[in-house]
Amino acid sequence: MRVSNFLVMVLSAGLFCAGCANYRVGSSVPADKRTISVSEFENESGFPEIDSIVTQYTLRELQREGTFKLAKPGEAALKIYGRVTRSHAEGIHYDRNYNARASEYRHTLTVRFSLWDTETGKMLIDDQPVKVNTTFMTRGDMLTGLQDSMPRLAKDAARTIVDTVLAQWSTDK
Repeated sequence: MRVSNFLVMVLSAGLFCAGCANYRVGSSVPADKRTISVSEFENESGFPEIDSIVTQYTLRELQREGTFKLAKPGEAALKIYGRVTRSHAEGIHYDRNYNARASEYRHTLTVRFSLWDTETGKMLIDDQPVKVNTTFMTRGDMLTGLQDSMPRLAKDAARTIVDTVLAQWSTDK
């Protein structure tokens, strides 16, 4: 009885280890590619300050994720260039009591970004589009609704950008 319990434990441990044989702890990004800089995003959307907000959230997301270390442009192995190409709000819920005025909007933000390897001069990601959206209620004040939705959109765009950058070194590619 004692031998069979021992045998079951050994076989279980062996199966557990075999299941984890391909698992990696840490990042698949090479150590020499872990410094990154982010240029101020350009604004082609016509919405003021959205370029700064997206840039700020992209920097925050890179820090939060932890693989990359932020560096000055001349010292970074990688560089992100981006531009906000569109900011658009469209009504999705209308209040019939107020002449069918929109009370809820869907706000869509489109960003395009590129990733450069500064050491080789090779473009790793070329003008990749990122499209994110959120909704907001106006309560009679459209501008405040738009401004309140910007951080949510910028955060979602930044997560997508950082995930796309990390996917360049995915082992599943």
